[in-house]
Amino acid sequence: MTAVTAREPQTARFQEKRDAILNAAAAQFNAQGVKGATLAGIAASVGLVTNSVTYYYRKKEDLAAACFLRAIALFDGIAEAAAREATVAARVRAFLAGHAALLAAVALGEHPPVVAFSDVRALPSPQLETVHTAYTGMFRRVRGLFKDDTTAHWPREMRNARTHLLLSLVHWLPAWFGRYEEAQYPRMVERVADIALHGLGAPAARWEEAAALSEETVLHAPTDNAAMDAFLRAATALLNEQGYRGASVDKISARLNVTKGSFYHHNDNKLDLISACFERTFQVIRRAFDLAEASGDSGWQRAGLAARMLVRFQLSAEGPLLRLSSTSALPEAADRARVHKTLQQRIERMAAMLVDGLVDGSVRPLDAAIAAQLVVGLINGAAELHRWVPDASEASVVELYVRPIFMGLLSEASATA
Repeated sequence: MTAVTAREPQTARFQEKRDAILNAAAAQFNAQGVKGATLAGIAASVGLVTNSVTYYYRKKEDLAAACFLRAIALFDGIAEAAAREATVAARVRAFLAGHAALLAAVALGEHPPVVAFSDVRALPSPQLETVHTAYTGMFRRVRGLFKDDTTAHWPREMRNARTHLLLSLVHWLPAWFGRYEEAQYPRMVERVADIALHGLGAPAARWEEAAALSEETVLHAPTDNAAMDAFLRAATALLNEQGYRGASVDKISARLNVTKGSFYHHNDNKLDLISACFERTFQVIRRAFDLAEASGDSGWQRAGLAARMLVRFQLSAEGPLLRLSSTSALPEAADRARVHKTLQQRIERMAAMLVDGLVDGSVRPLDAAIAAQLVVGLINGAAELHRWVPDASEASVVELYVRPIFMGLLSEASATA
């Protein structure tokens, strides 16, 4: 008994310091990305030297993996608590409410920062495989929230698509929930849950392909420089995977199997190329909204048309879009502010289409600002759908992934489509 008592203070100190390092690291990774943060910077933020951090985590990648595993454990715990509810709808509400409570606790300083999953693919092997294994286990637990007698007929790809959609909405919450007061989070997340479960359309709304896309519809107009278009696509994919600092000139060139000299022949520098990637993504979104607004259909149909076009683009040969959470890894504050402003303008355009639907009666009474965030969140997450639904394609993604948010995750129409 004496020996155990003697070890307890040391164990407590060890855990306390390790938690402080994890807390600081999560904040640094969220601000600078996995590639941008440094062990020295993380150590300095908690008043330590680098050697003190490497005593607990030998490499930055080990520390990043530990942060991701801790976040996955939090998600797992919220899903486990939600699973105690009797119905699928109650479980979805509890899962969303649990995340809103976590965000409020972080904002109030009552809980340490939680690392965002947007940069997880920047991890190298074997840390990436370890985190992916844990995330897959958490994904399965969340998928279990949708399982009961009423959904027993759902095929696996449908269940996986809805699970990824729910998690995409949750991952997007930190990007916009901070606009509300923490005390309002429970009321706001109730609105989120209501929209997710019951969709956007008025009672008479039907998921029909009004103003359907023709095969000739193009969201992105290629430039006269095919090589430059290839650089933009390669840089976008690498940015989505590894953030600004991970998408190096060497890696972009290697993905295209060209030399660094070829890179600098077409690009003055990496930052200009990255800025062009953001502009390309925003041009695609603007084009989709322009086409939807010009269709002359109801607000409900226009919003649906824009979402369908953009999600299809994500899975097309021209895709993906640049992940909107990539803004945090941009090196200059002015660049981040400019990109954030443009993003907000696109979200406001989606909200305006939904407000038009409220006016013309095609959208049911709801909070259009929140609904617009959910639609943008599902578009942002569409590029990762193939991980959970490998056969997802431009032809199938609308029914699998877009329809549920417009008709409701549990609507009979979408469930039996």
